[in-house]
Amino acid sequence: MTVVVDHATGHLVWIAPGKDKATLAGFFQLLGPQRCAQIALVSADGADWIFYTVAEHCPNAKVCIDPFHVVAWAGKALDEVRGSVWQAARRAGQHALARELKDSRFALWKNPEDLTERQQAKLAHIQATNRPLYKAYLLKEQLRQVFATGGEERIELLDAWLAWAARCQLRPFVELARRIRTTYRDDIANTLVYRLSNGRIESVNTKIRLLTRIAFGFHHATALIALVRLHLAGYDIRASDSRRCSSACPPASPIRRRKSSITYGAKVAW
Repeated sequence: MTVVVDHATGHLVWIAPGKDKATLAGFFQLLGPQRCAQIALVSADGADWIFYTVAEHCPNAKVCIDPFHVVAWAGKALDEVRGSVWQAARRAGQHALARELKDSRFALWKNPEDLTERQQAKLAHIQATNRPLYKAYLLKEQLRQVFATGGEERIELLDAWLAWAARCQLRPFVELARRIRTTYRDDIANTLVYRLSNGRIESVNTKIRLLTRIAFGFHHATALIALVRLHLAGYDIRASDSRRCSSACPPASPIRRRKSSITYGAKVAW
């Protein structure tokens, strides 16, 4: 499913089966060129098909990459470094070190404030005995701190992180820095300036999964889409009960659609 959500209200704007360029292009074709030109900001993950479609149909829109996905890229690079260090330890016959590295995954992934005492001890041991892996951990944490509060001043921290990662001599992070600098740097800068994320979209996705679970699944996407629109698109579906409401009660409000703004987020639901 492709889901489009209004950042201003949190309401579902559009949903359709599929997760590709043609699917999202259908939404912009429904809007028409005039309304597409009014879209100011679009938040998304790093999917290329979203960026290309937005660039093609929304000439005035600025793309903001979701911070969670950017930090996830660093987490993947960290895991690649951990894997290479683990393989080197196994080849060298350092089986005890290899076991320690294998068990350190969650200590490296978790935020420092969430570490248990045992995980803190593992991290301290890595700091003392494995400089490349600890450097990779610091790179991941520093990128996370870039998004801690947002704001234009954080763009300088982003550029400093890119410079550090480019010269860190850890191949996964060198490649990540090159990819961000050449493709995503301006989009991440937009995220820092406008402080936009996919939080609204993730909330809608969670509710869609909840509706699916309550219904014990659907035989066809059409039924799911109809139910999702009814519950999440901003309609007022309250109905009066004539058996409980006296004649003095106001009539039930008609089903209506609340007005949406021009800031959207697009993301694949699953």
